[in-house]
Amino acid sequence: MTIEADRDYAREREQLSLSTAAARNLATTTKSAPQMRGISSRWLIRRLPWVQVSGGTYRVNRRLSLAVGRGRVSFVQAGADDVRIIPETLREIPVLRGFGDDGLLAELAGRFTLREFRSGEVIVEEGHPIEEVFIVAHGRMERIATGKYGGQETLGVLADGDHLGDEALLQSDPLWTATVKAATAGTLLTLRWESFLELFNRSEELREHITGFLAHSSRKVNSKGEVEIAVAAGHEGEAEIPGSFVDYDLAPREYELSLTQTVLRVHSRVADLYNDPMNQIEHQLRLTVEEIRERQEWELLNNREFGLLHNADYDQRINTWSGPPTPDDMDDLLSMRRGTDLFLAHPRAIAAFFRECSKRGIYPDSTDIGGHRIPAWRGVPIFPCGKIPVTGGQMTSIVAMRTGEQDQGVIGLHQTGIPDEYDPSLNVRFMGIDDQAIIRYLVTAYYSVAILVQDAVGILENVHVAAPRS
Repeated sequence: MTIEADRDYAREREQLSLSTAAARNLATTTKSAPQMRGISSRWLIRRLPWVQVSGGTYRVNRRLSLAVGRGRVSFVQAGADDVRIIPETLREIPVLRGFGDDGLLAELAGRFTLREFRSGEVIVEEGHPIEEVFIVAHGRMERIATGKYGGQETLGVLADGDHLGDEALLQSDPLWTATVKAATAGTLLTLRWESFLELFNRSEELREHITGFLAHSSRKVNSKGEVEIAVAAGHEGEAEIPGSFVDYDLAPREYELSLTQTVLRVHSRVADLYNDPMNQIEHQLRLTVEEIRERQEWELLNNREFGLLHNADYDQRINTWSGPPTPDDMDDLLSMRRGTDLFLAHPRAIAAFFRECSKRGIYPDSTDIGGHRIPAWRGVPIFPCGKIPVTGGQMTSIVAMRTGEQDQGVIGLHQTGIPDEYDPSLNVRFMGIDDQAIIRYLVTAYYSVAILVQDAVGILENVHVAAPRS
């Protein structure tokens, strides 16, 4: 290019008007309010009926129940061939519930021996004598029984922490009522009855505890484990009518309101000079409250003291039949209670359920909830909830629940009308200005959740959500 051509090009490139970059210095910028990625739909908080707890504590009074639930035994693993029972968790076996001697439990735990099993291996056979107690450390098994017409029927699934064989104490001639077959490879811990009986004969405290348990188990109860109320029906003439009364649980559970707190700090210079057009304290507080509400929902599900995932009754927990959540699994979960109002599932669990439906040529329906189209199964909405954990990127749970006091379901607990209330059961209290000219506010939310009757919540556990490789 020649010098003359360069000059012509430069003249063409000369600025003929004010640039946009310079003009912006004189313009008023249109801006958004501060945004936050961490805000979720929080369907659990939105769908729970909230009950006012004026005294800070909610007591759940129930009819006396004699049924002792079957819990899950826990383990510690020091190596591939070193799996040990945590002795205190043996109290999750009904016959040992409430037993006080930790030393004897430790000795009992030490008598279990490790056994590996293969997929398809038969662990016990229906009709054979019960000679061992089994605790599943890892893996999945199926309970199979002979049906009325001779066919094989699958009764259920056993997985990590489940146990079998202890029912021999309640039988005069203990026999296995079902065949147990391994669906996957895994690890068992076994205890021979002879080893247990040697400890039973040696320990007077253990004998007294088990004798009391057997006497307790002999009392008449209804199908839910509650003390039976004697009634008469279908009689004629002057038949004697039985008398009875309804007994109550003498140690009802009490739920104290929990809390989430933080101290919001804003420099006074920011509050004084940079409040136009948006109030700095207002937006700091708005996003802080959003984060507190997110943590509140996490606690309602995951808190070990009152969270739904940890406090659902073990009798209301089931395993998937094959790993991924199938329509059969969801039907089983629905069948465990009357009037299920909603499912809660991680979005990946919902996607895995849809994959299983697609394999069967099933298209789940949907329902309208406040203008939102929510997927549903059998008319029950399935709400997404990312706060249900996904363990190892593969395993999660699906929660089904009935809600409301009138239906003896799940209720949220809070207290409104507290001092300096900003939202229901959430207050913002001015804490003063410190020597660095920083304004401080204490932000607190009070809440809890209560399960009124055991079958109000059911959980489908060990839900496999990893997508299969094509």
